[in-house]
Amino acid sequence: PAPVPLSQYNAYVRACMAAKPYLNKARLSRGFGDLVVNKGMFDQLGPAVNSGKSLFLYGAPGNGKTVLAEGIGRAYGDEMFMPYAIDVDGQTITMYDPVSHQIAMSPHGAENSVVATSATDRRWERIIRPVVVVGGELTLEMLDLTFNPIARFYEAPIQMKANGGVFVVDDFGRQRIPARDLLNRWIVPLESRVDFLTLHTGRKFEIPFNVLIVFATNLRPESLADEAFLRRIPYKILAKNPTMEEYCRIFELNCQKRGMRFDPVMVEYLDRKYYQPRKIQMRACHPRDLISQVVDRCRYEDRHPVLTRALL
Repeated sequence: PAPVPLSQYNAYVRACMAAKPYLNKARLSRGFGDLVVNKGMFDQLGPAVNSGKSLFLYGAPGNGKTVLAEGIGRAYGDEMFMPYAIDVDGQTITMYDPVSHQIAMSPHGAENSVVATSATDRRWERIIRPVVVVGGELTLEMLDLTFNPIARFYEAPIQMKANGGVFVVDDFGRQRIPARDLLNRWIVPLESRVDFLTLHTGRKFEIPFNVLIVFATNLRPESLADEAFLRRIPYKILAKNPTMEEYCRIFELNCQKRGMRFDPVMVEYLDRKYYQPRKIQMRACHPRDLISQVVDRCRYEDRHPVLTRALL
């Protein structure tokens, strides 16, 4: 498909920014339909997402920070359009990425699109709002244009592919480059909501920065950034350990996914036999991991998976 002019792409992204819906409790709940989230934390997520800015999700490993960030992306739920490529002064930048973008199979949303000709304009692809997740592999080079000298086109940076959606930086602080360098790269976009990219010819151009960045980390925010940067991320949300009631609910949901019968007596046994005597803190990932190992053991023994004290 032919590239879309930069001015048309910028106009579409700005229109998306203006039309992005606010999330109330009901809409946010739909994004977390299959998750058990602490009510206090849930009430913090709503205002943080509606701010349109970025947020820190921090806390002990295994409490679902990455899953929560992906749930925010699902809560938006709308469809949007993504150009296959953009033209900047005769230079082509590829945008659509089948790894980062999921094609919307239903026609809903096309009639409300800012791009009036999108139903027939094959330069654009209708996608579900993107949720792009990167981890320890993130480098500064991924945040700038990448030029292919053989094909003679650029690949858009990872945060530009997430425009209109959510960009999750998982395990923040454990990248191969210092966290401070990554944060400095985003100070201007987070403040002004625009980003600047540079072609290999030296031409610098502006694009709207319509991305909700979620920093998911096991480390405390103040250990990763100074006050000047933390001020630009007004929401820092602690992913707490589940309560006993929440742990039981998570255990039950994981049993349902595996087709196993849930028995609350087994959870009480775990708490009495292992968690309390060994002073082990409950984590949201424990039920999934324990049940997976029970299933693996039962398959090895050629029997139907079932929860027993011995297997646990």
